[in-house]
Amino acid sequence: MKKVLFAASEAHPLAKTGGLGEVCGALPLALQQCGHDVRVALPGYRTVLEQCGNVRVLAQLTVPGSLEPVRILETTLGRSTVPALIVDAPGMFDRAGGLYVDVDGRDYTDNANRFTVYCRAVVELAMDRGALYWQPDVVHCHDWQTGLVPALLARAPVRPGTVFTIHNIAYAGSFDRERFDSLHLPADLYTPESMEFYGRFAFIKGGLVYSDLITTVSPTYAREIRTPEKGCGLEGLLQHRSQDLVGIINGVNYALWDPAVDPVIAERYDAGTLENKRWNRRALQQDLGLREDEDALLIGVVSRLAYQKGMDLLPAALAPLWTQGVQLALLGSGDPRLQSEIEQTCREHPGRCAAYFGYNDTLAHRILAGADVFLMPSRYEPCGLGQLYAQRYGTVPVVRRTGGLADTVVPVNASTLAAGTATGVMYEDDSVEALSAAVLAAMYLRRAPAQWRQLQIAGMRRDFSWGESARAYAEVYRQARERRR
Repeated sequence: MKKVLFAASEAHPLAKTGGLGEVCGALPLALQQCGHDVRVALPGYRTVLEQCGNVRVLAQLTVPGSLEPVRILETTLGRSTVPALIVDAPGMFDRAGGLYVDVDGRDYTDNANRFTVYCRAVVELAMDRGALYWQPDVVHCHDWQTGLVPALLARAPVRPGTVFTIHNIAYAGSFDRERFDSLHLPADLYTPESMEFYGRFAFIKGGLVYSDLITTVSPTYAREIRTPEKGCGLEGLLQHRSQDLVGIINGVNYALWDPAVDPVIAERYDAGTLENKRWNRRALQQDLGLREDEDALLIGVVSRLAYQKGMDLLPAALAPLWTQGVQLALLGSGDPRLQSEIEQTCREHPGRCAAYFGYNDTLAHRILAGADVFLMPSRYEPCGLGQLYAQRYGTVPVVRRTGGLADTVVPVNASTLAAGTATGVMYEDDSVEALSAAVLAAMYLRRAPAQWRQLQIAGMRRDFSWGESARAYAEVYRQARERRR
């Protein structure tokens, strides 16, 4: 058994904006089920405090950068038995906006200060200076918000091992020199060998330079980020540390994402009752005002509206296909310009195109259950969760070959169809034409019902549960303790 302290800026169900929160909510539970002693340190956002109910005050810390004492509160991660240690610094985290942005959707101007206070508190916990009488063997840090933790722990002569996970290297947590000076950190952190990054201070470099091992969320993404095309300027550092970089696929919590037990879909089903999926298709069409057209290829999209996700290609890629019988059910939010373009597409194709802007967890489940295909035209995708969920729901993924999409979807070709292993349509080029052709290929496949059902069942039988990933992380923790740098 290992003692593991998770440092994460979000973890479901207490705080979540995306995949990071889902992973940091599910992986600690999977590790606990494997026999490890795991605790999760989270910032005390207002939304977290509102969900906590009864909490126990474990400690009160004096943390540089906070004008008030920082309390460590103990609760659990939702209904699980995983302890959650809440870093309660009201001046930094008890706010009306989101986790990282204000009520107007703009980044908080003091995000560097906020997460420096959080990281310093995590270091106190990691060194057992918080009166917990518990010291982890390993501190597992996630994304830029925690990058200072390995950097500060590295200064201790005796310390836990450190692991840093990159969920999306495009977000570096980069701030100017003036902001760095205001944080009152050791001056030697602002050097090219440390955390200086092209004349700025990048939190992510703390994790990349100082952690004992680095992980990311798929093997293909681990290779991609060592190239100039996908490395966001950090490829040289990652190439230098390539022997310490491991790609581990994210898992799925099938208690939440499985049509056999899903409480919010119109009709439950599994691989043996796949015919029930049609009732979910009909319910989705009714919910969104789409025509009840049995022959249409119903495309589902649940995504951020962002360049990374390839959403700017969608209107033009579907333009030649509306007359051939496609329908689109989209759930997403993000770039206002992309939202406006999709709204215009919906107006031009009533009954064929419907969109809900924002986030609606129930609708996300219903799209997965009701759609024929799940579209992910990402330009890069560290892991992706949508394609994992879609396969369990018998909704055929149509994806671009990149990152975790390449690792988790078995593409349709002559050999995989003959072997019965194909689970989705995969294409190469980042272009309107390639995306349109991939959707058209899915349309033709659906017109062969036996072949289509084979695709669906092959996907539904794949197992992306967290157990295997948790065992891989346990091995990383063992190596991190041995490799303490």
